Amino acid sequence: MGTPETSREPCPDRILDDVGGAFGMGAVGGSAFHFLKGIYNSPSGTRLLGGTQAVRMNAPRVGGSFAVWGGLFSTFDCSMVYLRQKEDPWNSIFAGAATGGFLSMRQGLGASARSAVFGGVLLALIEGAGIMLNKVLSGPQNMPIMIDEPEPVPGMVGGGPPGIPAGLPGNPVQVAESGSSDSDSSWFGGWFGGGQKKEPATSGGSKTEILESFDAPPVPSFEYK
Repeated sequence: MGTPETSREPCPDRILDDVGGAFGMGAVGGSAFHFLKGIYNSPSGTRLLGGTQAVRMNAPRVGGSFAVWGGLFSTFDCSMVYLRQKEDPWNSIFAGAATGGFLSMRQGLGASARSAVFGGVLLALIEGAGIMLNKVLSGPQNMPIMIDEPEPVPGMVGGGPPGIPAGLPGNPVQVAESGSSDSDSSWFGGWFGGGQKKEPATSGGSKTEILESFDAPPVPSFEYK
């Protein structure tokens, strides 16, 4: 719980920021609540008018109550930051307890103590939920990325990656050439006049062979003798 709260404003400006935010939240929420309540409690025919009157009478009061609570909470929070010289969720918990107790001081010491305990527990739950949510959201991002490398399939010709059949581009097939054909051609070439002449293969991989020439047969003559 020692993580500093870097998302909030600095301490002198934090009070005004929380007062304005609390007032807006209370005014908007109070307006919606009292508008529906005014429509429900008004007689038929004047429900819309009753809802608007309820908002006009109660929404500023609810917004002011929220603003007072937010201002006191931020004041106690800044006081705890000044006394402890660090930012952590314990400041918010102590500030919530102090705010609840301070607002209930007019009702007696027992009511003030109960409100202080309630405020501290409420802020502890809120801060704990925030810490757990941050851990859940930041957990998968810090995990190392595991990459499974493909293993060669035993028995595959060419030893290429799995899924690519032999003979396709990217998985060349290595064919071993035996020396028996060369020896046989040399034997037959020695006996029958040199055999076939071999030419180097072209860049395309095709073999060029020169065939032996034969004498053409004589052209027949059709002259009358």
